[in-house]
Amino acid sequence: MEHFIVSARKYRPTQFKDVVGQQAITNTLDNAIENDHLAQALLFTGPRGVGKTTCARILAKKINQDGTEKEDEDFAFNIFELDAASNNSVDDIRNLIDQVRIPPQVGQYKVYIIDEVHMLSSAAFNAFLKTLEEPPKHAIFILATTEKHKIIPTILSRCQIFDFRRITVQDIKGHLAEVAASEGIDAEDDALHIIAQKADGALRDALSIFDRVVSFSGKTLTREAVTENLNVLDYTYYFKVTELLLANNIPQVLVAYNEILSKGFDGHHFIMGLASHFRDLLVCKNQETIDLLEVGEQVKTMYFEQSQKSDTAFLLEAITIANECDLKYKTSRNQRLLVELCLLQLASLTAKGEKKKSKRYVIPPSQFTREAVVAESSPEQAIGSESSSTSESTEEATNARTSSPTTPTNNEIETEPVPASEAIEEENKDAGQKDRVIERPQLIAERNAKKVSALSLKSIQKKQQLKKEQVAKQPNQENLPSEDFSEEAMISAWNEYTAKVENDGKYNLLSHLTMGVPKLDGSLIHLEFPNSTIKLEVERAKYELLGYLREKLQNYDIDLSIEVNETAVKRYAYTPREKYEKLKEKNPLLDNLRKEFDLDI
Repeated sequence: MEHFIVSARKYRPTQFKDVVGQQAITNTLDNAIENDHLAQALLFTGPRGVGKTTCARILAKKINQDGTEKEDEDFAFNIFELDAASNNSVDDIRNLIDQVRIPPQVGQYKVYIIDEVHMLSSAAFNAFLKTLEEPPKHAIFILATTEKHKIIPTILSRCQIFDFRRITVQDIKGHLAEVAASEGIDAEDDALHIIAQKADGALRDALSIFDRVVSFSGKTLTREAVTENLNVLDYTYYFKVTELLLANNIPQVLVAYNEILSKGFDGHHFIMGLASHFRDLLVCKNQETIDLLEVGEQVKTMYFEQSQKSDTAFLLEAITIANECDLKYKTSRNQRLLVELCLLQLASLTAKGEKKKSKRYVIPPSQFTREAVVAESSPEQAIGSESSSTSESTEEATNARTSSPTTPTNNEIETEPVPASEAIEEENKDAGQKDRVIERPQLIAERNAKKVSALSLKSIQKKQQLKKEQVAKQPNQENLPSEDFSEEAMISAWNEYTAKVENDGKYNLLSHLTMGVPKLDGSLIHLEFPNSTIKLEVERAKYELLGYLREKLQNYDIDLSIEVNETAVKRYAYTPREKYEKLKEKNPLLDNLRKEFDLDI
């Protein structure tokens, strides 16, 4: 078996014109050699696999050529390569400095190539400074590194810096096509494009991937073989998923995503690729930006066809949603659900039908009002709704149907639909009770004033207006009942209200109202509480409580007096001695027990 040489070594350039993707730097070095304008200290910096060491070797060979040497002369005795990753001590640099003093035996220059120079220690850098600044005439230093920021500034200031850039996808693909042709390999354009994308700007990586895929597929290099061997998600999946999203086919979208996961692909990789796919579709929409699409000609046609089916608004919204999913992916605990939710949102962007103004409601809140429910029913129910609304307008003027202060007013939304037949019966019932209605405009005005907030200037004006209405609508005492009642009747009505509060689930208010016993003084009910916080809570329910008591006792002169009694504030025992004294007050025999057994506190 013949010894195999990897393509990265076999096809390493030997001349500047063969270097891929670094024309600016190679032209500069060529001109510097021709014009005898070459610096003695050069720094080649850039990503891995872009040709730094290759250019250094070509330069070292070319500066010693004078036209009289043999064709295969490589000037090996004049070129010294030092790996700074393993020779990074001060002693290694001192040995190098000692060699620099000796002139070359063949050629004009000795070239010292120090690779990964950023790995040198600080002491080695300092030992190298003076020689780098003033080297002998026959010595040229070429430093190569991938991390220029780790080199001390004093070294950088003594070097002529050349920044190598990443090699473009098109350049890598073209070089791979030449290598495949020389090796007799039939390679598809899309296959070479995927390899070039996977290399991420490094030609050495691209050649290594090329060798691996050739070993897998043989003399025929197909797109399917490359995607399978490199575990790359094929772009056909993105075209398929986008077609399903445009068709609003949610079940098939979820099935396609499950198929992608079953093949071992990561959900984060998929959602990033999908966002890039939407970006490429958006790029295809305009002739000016189509050059930004780095794909093969066949794939470019597919992108153009799908971009014509996609609306620009859809693509912009889709990119935003996919990007948000990408940002949240790493912090999400249920990552699959996050991606599936993203796909559901994408599939709903082009759904037919009127878009809802509010994202919170699927059905507008207006659909839950009584008028809307009855109007959508039969014509007979519509007639019932008209009569019902008429009766409700009468109730608003007279407030006849308010049997208790907790009954909702007419301006509140009713969520339960009312059938027309019940509405008619209710109207007839109200018509019979109309003579027994007692007008309570003062209580209505108090409630309305309670509902108005005071957090804005407009609300303060509204509250002042309600107070004026309250004064203007002050009823005559002759029209409202003011029957006498006993304290026992008041306590009974009070207990009924507390039971009602308990049924409503207002346990905090219940604990406040049952804290003490209300005392009656004429038509004024006195309440005492241990602190102002409880007083404030009870005052918030004052109007509702007054309305209940007035109606229950048929006396609208009743009022509440809520006060704070500081002496009623409870004292709590904190220390062991205080706790013991508290227990002894309840049971004096406890002290005898302590003395009998000689116990400590």
